[in-house]
Amino acid sequence: MATGRNHRPATRSRGIPEATVARLPLYLRALTALSERSVPTVSSEELAAAAGVNSAKLRKDFSYLGSYGTRGVGYDVEYLVYQISRELGLTQDWPVVIVGIGNLGAALANYGGFASRGFRVAALIDADPAMAGKPVAGIPVQHTDELEKIISENGVSIGVISTPAGAAQQVCERLIAAGVTSILNFAPTVLSVPDGVDVRKVDLSIELQILAFHEQRKAGEETEAAATRKGPDGDMPAVMPA
Repeated sequence: MATGRNHRPATRSRGIPEATVARLPLYLRALTALSERSVPTVSSEELAAAAGVNSAKLRKDFSYLGSYGTRGVGYDVEYLVYQISRELGLTQDWPVVIVGIGNLGAALANYGGFASRGFRVAALIDADPAMAGKPVAGIPVQHTDELEKIISENGVSIGVISTPAGAAQQVCERLIAAGVTSILNFAPTVLSVPDGVDVRKVDLSIELQILAFHEQRKAGEETEAAATRKGPDGDMPAVMPA
């Protein structure tokens, strides 16, 4: 099986928009669930609903893959699973290193979804000497002094950063200098990277703040609605002036 070091995903060279690339994992998750239930075909409407997008957008996304489905039949589930997996590079073996094995890093190490999607946790790395040699998810933690050697020996091109914010940029620079070209960042900070390096940021606090905004807005709308009642002449204040 090929390793990820010298095999970049083909999506950019094929001109697939980034927005479409971001939706492909959603389609793959929905299709995998259908496959596990032995569903042979699926309509664009059914798949779009399962993935949380509209069907017109789904059909447009699939047109970039050269997959148009069959009228009256729909899309072949197994073929789409293969096709999307290939476009995302999941038919290859992608060794990954996780740097920062605190609570979050340990949780990521124990996440079973990596292996099922073609990602192999090649190493767990932490700056704390007391962590060295301790097994997490069956993998012994290694010290950051070994980072460059680990990346070189395992052909790693994807790094996961789950360190405190203050250490993240330095770790990022070491990863890049050692040959890592894609980074998944869980540290609550913005990383500065050169051209040619892709960074995806996961910030749970930001997502919660966005949800809080929507909750506040919904609460405001409910309060406003409660203060207004429908009268024969249209909307009227619930309490009329004397």
